[in-house]
Amino acid sequence: MGMLLDGSWVNDDPEMTGQGGTFQRPHSTFRAAIGDADHPAEAGRYHLFTAPTCPWAHRTLIARRIKKLEAIISVTEADQPKHQGWTFSDGIDDLQPVNGKLYLHQVYSTVVPDFTGRVTVPVLWDRKTHSIVNNESSDILRMLDSAFNDIAPASFDYYPAPLREQIDALNSTLYDTINNGVYRCGFAKSQEAYDAAFDALFSALDTLDDRLGRSRYLIGDQITECDIRLFTTLVRFDAVYVSHFKCNRNRISDFEHLGQYLRDLYQTPGFGDTVDMPQIKRGYFAEHRHINPTGIIPQGPALDFTAPHDRAQMSSAA
Repeated sequence: MGMLLDGSWVNDDPEMTGQGGTFQRPHSTFRAAIGDADHPAEAGRYHLFTAPTCPWAHRTLIARRIKKLEAIISVTEADQPKHQGWTFSDGIDDLQPVNGKLYLHQVYSTVVPDFTGRVTVPVLWDRKTHSIVNNESSDILRMLDSAFNDIAPASFDYYPAPLREQIDALNSTLYDTINNGVYRCGFAKSQEAYDAAFDALFSALDTLDDRLGRSRYLIGDQITECDIRLFTTLVRFDAVYVSHFKCNRNRISDFEHLGQYLRDLYQTPGFGDTVDMPQIKRGYFAEHRHINPTGIIPQGPALDFTAPHDRAQMSSAA
């Protein structure tokens, strides 16, 4: 058995294998929202369980940082996943490690004692009701943009009303072909499934590279939710996905615009300072033994996300 970097077990699980050997990601379980009757926005009430390796959890760390929510929402980052899933050296309230480890499945079973679903990060935890609010990264990302605006310091809106239709449409493409597309390459169980995922992935990257030749960010001159979603895949791409998931037509750094765009975002507060590349590499190469049986972590490639870029000179598309 292998483990997805959201804590889901894969390899021999028929629920995660679609027609023709394609990889299919399971749905999240908890889908409540901050701002509903049971979960008002309150400072200190909510806690994020995340993991530095996981690109889906990484989205929420970026949002927490750029929305200035560090003093409002606490966070615990996991150690690397082991046989029983994500583990934490630190606990919160009465969720405390036993023999040095708090397992994320213990958090889930605190809410649902007989829980048998997949145990994934991120988890948005309600410290007051001792319950999971939500474990879907897309939902949490959307909540963090606006749910705490009345009690948080002023910050920019990454899901502005005039752009929502464009953002939603692009998010769908990003998820299908890129965010999940790299996993569809890496976890394909047939040549046909891999080839289809590979072609869709690089076709989408080519399209985005062309798009970024006309605007600084994916939608004009401001960072939106789409940029956050794309960043967490791009920053892992050359170090992990090129070799580990066989996404090797070319690197992000080989593209005319995507490489500079990645450096631009990395150098933006809240993006690069939430990246832990050693942990990212260890999580994929050391833990995915069904793909990398030796568990050897490659030393390269040499990456310099702090190199200069010319993206500030880029004008928005007409």
